[in-house]
Amino acid sequence: MTPMEAGVRILLGLLPVFSFLIVLILLDSYELVRPRQVATIIGAGAVTAVVSVSLNHLILDHTSVEPISLVRYIAPAIEELVKGSVIVYLLVRHRIGFLVDAAIFGFAVGAGFALVENPSYFLVLDNPSLALWVVRGFGTAVMHGGVTAIFAMIAKALADRHQGAHAWIFLPGFAVAWSLHSIFNHFFFSPYVSTVLILVLLPIFFITAFHFSEQRTRDWLGVGFDTDAELLELIGEGRISESRIGVYLKELRDRFPPTTVVDMLCLVRLRAELSIRAKGVLLARGAGFNLPPDPEMDERLTEIEYLEEAIGPTGLLSLHPVRHMSDRELWQINALVR
Repeated sequence: MTPMEAGVRILLGLLPVFSFLIVLILLDSYELVRPRQVATIIGAGAVTAVVSVSLNHLILDHTSVEPISLVRYIAPAIEELVKGSVIVYLLVRHRIGFLVDAAIFGFAVGAGFALVENPSYFLVLDNPSLALWVVRGFGTAVMHGGVTAIFAMIAKALADRHQGAHAWIFLPGFAVAWSLHSIFNHFFFSPYVSTVLILVLLPIFFITAFHFSEQRTRDWLGVGFDTDAELLELIGEGRISESRIGVYLKELRDRFPPTTVVDMLCLVRLRAELSIRAKGVLLARGAGFNLPPDPEMDERLTEIEYLEEAIGPTGLLSLHPVRHMSDRELWQINALVR
C-alpha cells in the first residue's frame, strides 16, 4: 500500500466524525462552546481511547473472556464508562449549561476517541480495504460520538430537572449509551446498513434536540433577564424590602449579625449582575455579535469569593430559598471567564 492510499484510508476513518462535529458547532447559534474548549475535550476523548484499549487488552490477556463477548458486551461498557467520565467531570464542574453544549461536548469526546482508535486499527490490520474504512469512518466513529452525546444530553436533562449532578442521574444515560453501542457491535445488520441508519437517524435526533434546546434557551433568557433586572432595580432604588428577598433577609437579621446580612444582599446583587451579563453575552452571540470581555470581571469574581467566605457555609445555605445557585447559574459565571 502506498503512503497516498494509507492516507486516504485514515482520512476516511476520521473525516466524517469531525465533519459531523463541525456541523453541530455551527448549529449552536448562541455559541455556547468555544473552539478551544472543543479542542480540549477532543484531547480528553483521545485519552479515553488509550485507557479503554489498554483495559480491553488486559481483559483479553488475563481472563478467560471470549473475544466475541468482549466486543459485544464488555468493551462497550468499558468504553462508555471511560468516555462518560469526561462528561461527568464537566457536569460536576458546571461546565455544561444546556443540551446543545452537552451534545457538542459528548460528540467531541467520541471524536477524540476515534482519533486514536481508528489509526490504531490501521496499524494492526493487514492491508485493510477501502470499504472497511468507509464503514469505520461513517459508522463506528460517528457512533462513538453519537452515543456519548446522547449520554451527555440525558445526564444534563436529569441534572436540570433534579437541580444538581447527583450520582444516580448518570445511570440512565450510561444504560442507553451502552445499549446502543452493544447493539451496534452485535452486527444484527450488515455494517453498511448500520452505517446508513446512523447517518440517517443521528442528524434527525440532533436537529430535533437542538431545536428544543434553543427554544428552552430563549425562554430562559427572557424570563431570567427580566427577573434579574427587576431585582437590581429594586436594590438600586432602595426598595428591596418590597420584594420577597427583602422580606426573607429581614427574617435572617435575628439569626445572623447585621454585617453578614449586608454581605448577603451584596452577594445577591453581584450574582444578579453577573447573570444579566452572561445572558447579554448569549443574546449578543445569537444576534451575531461578540461582546468584548468585561475588564472588571476578575474583580467581581474575587468579590464574590470574599463575600461567600465572609458569609460562611451556614449563611450561604440560608440564602438558597431566595437565590439558589443552580447548575445553569454557575455555568453563567464560567461562561463569562472563557
